[in-house]
Amino acid sequence: MAWRSLLSAILLLALAGVSQAQSPKVWRHGVIEPKSDAGFVMTASRRNFGDKFGVKLETLSLKNGQIALKALLAGEIDSAETGAGEAIIAASAGADVKIIGCNWPGLPHAVFVKSDIADVQGLKGKAIAASAPGSLPDLLIRSLLEKSSIPMADVRIASLGGDLDRYKALTAGVVDAAVISSEYVPIAPKSVRLMLAGRDVIPNFMRLCIAVSGKTARERPDEAARFLAAEIAAGRYAVSHRDETVALTREVTGMKPEDPRPEFVFDETVKQRDFDPDVPIPMNKLAWMQDQLAKTGNVRHPLDLAKLVDPQIRSQGLALAGN
Repeated sequence: MAWRSLLSAILLLALAGVSQAQSPKVWRHGVIEPKSDAGFVMTASRRNFGDKFGVKLETLSLKNGQIALKALLAGEIDSAETGAGEAIIAASAGADVKIIGCNWPGLPHAVFVKSDIADVQGLKGKAIAASAPGSLPDLLIRSLLEKSSIPMADVRIASLGGDLDRYKALTAGVVDAAVISSEYVPIAPKSVRLMLAGRDVIPNFMRLCIAVSGKTARERPDEAARFLAAEIAAGRYAVSHRDETVALTREVTGMKPEDPRPEFVFDETVKQRDFDPDVPIPMNKLAWMQDQLAKTGNVRHPLDLAKLVDPQIRSQGLALAGN
């Protein structure tokens, strides 16, 4: 619509605040270490999508969402891609954090097991690789065990960093099961199999959201909106340009041409709609996640989730990107 294009142009001029003679402001965005989905999250910075919106994006790779959130709250980065659960836990404990959109509302993770484990009940007495308390892997496995009426005391949960760490632990026989990305399906040895896709077990579970500090939301909302507009525009481009996105994934990760994971992950992500460029804020899913975190003891004082989100920054970002 013409009026939408006009609104986008007006907002861009009003919010940019950067003259042609000035260099764009640097915006430091923390993401979880690049994997086979790197093309989706790195397009904005690697392909200079921030230039149009008056921001120079710098993407920093961090081990996991918990570390990303700590870096955000310490002021080391301006925004962070972090687990929705981790943001809820931090906010319930008093951290001043705001979710401005969720770019990964879907759940590509799954429970992989040794091939001799037939079903969920077979996890009793086994060692399971997850991650930090409140993280995606931790909450997924706890929710699965609860749904299957398996007491936590009947399993051993090992916190083992990132997906690659957990995958290596499983294939080496250090653990019996692991919560990892489904990207390992095409390369997993016969001794390991995907037992359950996370989305089939807990469809309300969200993978990742984009967060800023409360201070940034209050004092630099226009700058945050420009950053988000760049992410939205880049995400839309990424999902509609398969070859370029896959090529960027290989560029970022160094994966060899014969590695099938970049193509597999792109196709699965688009098919399942695990990645949403328009960064929605599904309050019903956030509420479900907080309930689960309260059940597992990760959240002791549930918060008003309306105070955790800043939909206005998202609205401005969408308008700038061309709603």
